[in-house]
Amino acid sequence: MPGRVHRAWYHRIDPTVLLGALPLRNMTRQLVQDENVRGVITMNEEYETRFLCNSSQEWERVGVEQLRLSTVDMTGIPTLANLQKGVQFALKYQALGQCVYVHCKAGRSRSATMVAAYLIQVHNWTPEEAVRAITKIRSHIHIRPSQLQVLKEFHKVTVGAAKDETSNTQTHEVRGLEKTPDDSA
Repeated sequence: MPGRVHRAWYHRIDPTVLLGALPLRNMTRQLVQDENVRGVITMNEEYETRFLCNSSQEWERVGVEQLRLSTVDMTGIPTLANLQKGVQFALKYQALGQCVYVHCKAGRSRSATMVAAYLIQVHNWTPEEAVRAITKIRSHIHIRPSQLQVLKEFHKVTVGAAKDETSNTQTHEVRGLEKTPDDSA
């Protein structure tokens, strides 16, 4: 068909994370054996995956843990709490030297938002830097303005909190030199 563009089903974003479309049942062996996937983050609602993808029990039988963070297609925005859960899940597998497959239906929006949150956490990047990095690898992602907004909230909570903690520690250290708790005023 003229004009039809072939897009890869998934892309490796870094040594831990793969971002892609629905992991169809016939892809299971490739993902587990060739890509070392031991965790799957599913951003779909249950009805979207019921007939095409492994269930949580089917993933478990091949040694893969599934985390479902249901987000409505097209208009849905992952919650801040779900972004945090997903990032912690990915970091767990990163620490084990294993991989995580993050997906929604097409691997363009909901799952790309989750992967951007992961990159923000890992690299202390801004949301825009994270989205640019993903776009260089998987050019057809589409982060909507509302999804970018939740990434900005995630950035503020994670990176901002880390900066606040660092500056508070430095302030306390400086204050500690000036006056100890035992000193009287």
